Amino acid sequence: MRRDFLKKIAAAMAVATTAPLAACNGRTQAKQTLLPDRLIVPRGQALKITGTFLDEISHDIPHQNWGESEWDADFGYMKAIGVDTVIMIRSGYRKFIAYPSAYLMKKHGCYMPSVDLTDMFLRLADKHGMKFWFGLYDSGKYWDSGDLTWEIEDNKHVIEEVWKNYGHHASFGGWYVSTEISRQTKGAIEAFRAMGQQCKDVSNGLPTLISPWIDGKKAVMAASGQLSKTDAVSVQEHEREWGEIFDGIRGAIDTCAFQDGHIDYDELDAFFEVNKKLGDRYGMQCWTNAESFDRDMPIKFLPVKFDKLRLKLEAAQRARYDKAITFEFSHFMSPQSAYRQAGHLYDRYKDYFNITG
Repeated sequence: MRRDFLKKIAAAMAVATTAPLAACNGRTQAKQTLLPDRLIVPRGQALKITGTFLDEISHDIPHQNWGESEWDADFGYMKAIGVDTVIMIRSGYRKFIAYPSAYLMKKHGCYMPSVDLTDMFLRLADKHGMKFWFGLYDSGKYWDSGDLTWEIEDNKHVIEEVWKNYGHHASFGGWYVSTEISRQTKGAIEAFRAMGQQCKDVSNGLPTLISPWIDGKKAVMAASGQLSKTDAVSVQEHEREWGEIFDGIRGAIDTCAFQDGHIDYDELDAFFEVNKKLGDRYGMQCWTNAESFDRDMPIKFLPVKFDKLRLKLEAAQRARYDKAITFEFSHFMSPQSAYRQAGHLYDRYKDYFNITG
């Protein structure tokens, strides 16, 4: 009886496997034809990622030690999926800097970089027809003191120095005020307004961007062993607090791209709706910073599961966001990333949006 049953199961499986193949010219062709049809959710119902941060001055993800040939290839991978904007996450953090800043090396004893990354990124952006946004300097004092006003003085000099040395590039398209905050941060309004306005004044009005985080349940320190916390901000508190900040910085900051990884997936619509409403109310572009790394795992940080990224981008589409950028393509989505999973995420993203080539 058991043997007969197993024979029947095997025969049924053989029919199920070979029937679709009979209509195709060969087993390989059948596989290639059938694989895309296995996606069981509607394709392309999300906001496409058209921008990415470039994180070469980092303190919580590893460097890949790429040279210009690797970066050139990566810009090509970005462009293939529609990326038109690259944003240098910061031009320096404490003593490590992305360009040979005479001011920072003298003032803070910053180390001379072996390569001028700012020049390289701008030349590659010129070559690939992208816009480059320059990220300001982070002294680290804010993280030590909680006071954002420390950043104003240093960045006065950095902004002038950078525009003088690199502003001639056709790809120089904007500024990123790089210090990340969440809520009720001392000096935030004053610092964002001062640095954003100086960026605009120096560059004849080029746009400015901030990318704060939402103080949700997953807003825990990277060095912490925790994955969540209980004292998360409510949607109402988030709207009230960020309404005050937006009111204080409008005119100096043009775009806000909230990081999307600190709230749960079933909270996305509520927070995204508020973010878009605040942007419309105070005259700011509303982008999403779609994190392509996973905050739900004890290992920090690895490429995110595709469905998590998809859920976030679909919510951004429903909220009618203006643009999606990611942190960060080169580590977490690139086919040449040190993380093998990143290339698979790139492939799944292309499948979902029917991107060929």
